[in-house]
Amino acid sequence: MKPSATASADVQPLREIKKLVAEGEGLHLEFKRKAAYPEKIVRELIAFANTEGGTLLIGVDDDGSIPGVKYPEEEVHVIIEALTRQCRPLLIYQESVFSISENRYVVRFDVPPSNRRPHFQVLADKRDTFVRSNDMSIKASAEMQEIIKRSKKKRDIHFTFGEPEKKLMEYLEHHATITLAEYMKFSGLNRFRASRKLILLVLANVMRITASEKGDLYSRV
Repeated sequence: MKPSATASADVQPLREIKKLVAEGEGLHLEFKRKAAYPEKIVRELIAFANTEGGTLLIGVDDDGSIPGVKYPEEEVHVIIEALTRQCRPLLIYQESVFSISENRYVVRFDVPPSNRRPHFQVLADKRDTFVRSNDMSIKASAEMQEIIKRSKKKRDIHFTFGEPEKKLMEYLEHHATITLAEYMKFSGLNRFRASRKLILLVLANVMRITASEKGDLYSRV
């Protein structure tokens, strides 16, 4: 799927846009009033591609109101230019424009989950990647990046279920989640070994990883 040309007005009636907006921001949906900060929009689109895909609407406020934008072609140009400069590897996306009044429009970007993930945002000497968690796009940890990369290969994962793994499962019988730091503390493993074990357990579908602003949370499947 390649980027589309800007769609003509009146392609989708206002009620369709309102129906989508009524769902509220979440794992697969993000609102932006304007493309005033294109680097933030690139971050959101990368997070969608690295996770389960999603839709970004330009011309919609966080509160769900739909003021639209007056010059949609400018919004589209700014976003595509930023994606071209900042995103590696390049994203696959579909962009379209819908009329909501005589001179107001909503711009829509749809991004599927990517087979080339993880995608990175390159700004100056920084190279970061992001994932979607609930209604937030969060910087991915080294562990999350490796899980994203290796999960594409669909290979059987083999690991040894030893004492550290046993202690981990016993811990999670009494706690909903655990962090890497917590696992290191009670298991006595160094960061590298603890990280490897958590990554393998996630890839083997024994555990799941959830990104949060305070760090990754691991839980039993």
